[in-house]
Amino acid sequence: MYQIKNQIYLDMTKTQKSALCNFLRALVKKSPEMSVDDVLDKFLEDEKYYFEINNPHFEFLKDYLDNNKFLEETYLYIKECRKYYDYKKSQAPIIQAQKEYEKKKRAFLRDVKMSKEQPTKKQLYYYDRLCKKYNIEKKELTSKLEARDEIDRILNENPLSFISGI
Repeated sequence: MYQIKNQIYLDMTKTQKSALCNFLRALVKKSPEMSVDDVLDKFLEDEKYYFEINNPHFEFLKDYLDNNKFLEETYLYIKECRKYYDYKKSQAPIIQAQKEYEKKKRAFLRDVKMSKEQPTKKQLYYYDRLCKKYNIEKKELTSKLEARDEIDRILNENPLSFISGI
């Protein structure tokens, strides 16, 4: 897409080219079910309509709308945008799987780190209060991970404990 972008609309200013390309890319993105020809036709119809009511998106396009070179370049750009978004859509499951893997990896590393750290005062206090409330024999907690797991176990065995308070 970026290679095509450098080859088209050479007679426009940098700002005009950027605004037009961004608009076309957004148009392609929000209408994935439309073909390249349909997107181009919709764009041309909309722009001609806005010129008729004297409220154009891009005033500089007045001279370009009937130019064959402009239409060819616009068609090429829309086609490249469609390829880009189709490729991006096809990569979505792979990207999602990578995100899930990274999430599991972060959770594992967090657990490893917690297993090497001493439990916090809040964890110890909360565990102590839960043990007293439910008459559970306390055991020595050696890590944040163990404290978290013990507190979770107690809360799961006594599901209404978080509602009634300690």
